[in-house]
Amino acid sequence: MENARQKAARDKDSSHELTVKHQTQLTQLRSLNTALDRITTQVQSYVERQQQIQNNLKQNDDPIPALKQELEEKLSSRVSIENEMKEAKMQVDEVEHQLRELEKRRTETQENSQGIRDELAGKRLSIEGASVKREALEQQITQASYNLQDVIAALPEVLTVASCEEELEKLAARIQRLGPINLAAIDEYTSQSERKIYLDQQNDDLEKALQTLQNAIRKIDRETRTRFKETFDKINKGLQELFPKIFGGGHAYLDMIGEDLLDTGVAIMARPPGKRNSTIHLLSGGEKAMTAIALVFSIFHLNPSPFCMLDEVDAPLDDANIARYANLVKEMSGLIQFIFITHNRLTMESANQLMGVTMQEPGVSRLVSVDIDEAAELAAM
Repeated sequence: MENARQKAARDKDSSHELTVKHQTQLTQLRSLNTALDRITTQVQSYVERQQQIQNNLKQNDDPIPALKQELEEKLSSRVSIENEMKEAKMQVDEVEHQLRELEKRRTETQENSQGIRDELAGKRLSIEGASVKREALEQQITQASYNLQDVIAALPEVLTVASCEEELEKLAARIQRLGPINLAAIDEYTSQSERKIYLDQQNDDLEKALQTLQNAIRKIDRETRTRFKETFDKINKGLQELFPKIFGGGHAYLDMIGEDLLDTGVAIMARPPGKRNSTIHLLSGGEKAMTAIALVFSIFHLNPSPFCMLDEVDAPLDDANIARYANLVKEMSGLIQFIFITHNRLTMESANQLMGVTMQEPGVSRLVSVDIDEAAELAAM
């Protein structure tokens, strides 16, 4: 740049000298043109005078010697003036040639000087742009809470312009994918941050409530498994005790058909005396009814209710099984009051109170109540 400045100064001085020379040559040219015009005017005057003299000579056959002498003088003067005129034209041509050369050199010098000035201005702009970029980068580094020396020290040893430009292109593409800048993003971020804090608090409360519910569910499941297992074992024990009493032998038990106590199924395994059936579906109707009675009564042993209603439970039973069924009902009647509906006389004999429904007239029902103990006393009398 210093060499360019010195060259520009030299070219400027040379251009100034050429401009002075050009002005001098222009002044000389104007002087020569003025002299040439004056000489041309004189020549024109002499030509007119010569023409006048020639006309006079034509009119007079005897020219006056004085006029001839004057004509000769004028002619000689004309010749000298023409010679001067030629010399002046030659000088004018030479001056114009020099002037054109000087103008050409001046134009070239101005072009070179303008190119140097443009180059110098471009370099100044580049320096100023680099300075502005440097200040902007320093401000960005400061705003990002980084130290310039630390950033320079952290740069890799092999760092090329191509790799930096490639990284900048990647970052620009990522910024482009982000879309236009939203000036309200800061306010939105603040609002959304407050909402996030609120939602985080709600989420924490929900997680705590969920944890509490899960603990409660685990506790309930644990208690449910324990109570189910205890209840199952007690009912199974009662079934194993009642089944032989009802059937006069054989055995029966409950079996769980699943590993998890919360969703396991319960199967009844019953084998009356003298049978080797593999499933309860192979039992007869009476045997199924007696098995169901044993299961229901074992449940009543565990959790008795004040009343129990039996609706024609003895219908599929024969007389022997009805006797066992009646004995079981009498045995448990100390704890539970049984109300049963039946058509079987053996079952009626085991009852303490009978309520009958008769129809003496078509469509008219009538209830009849009989106390078995009173009836027995009347019959004995």
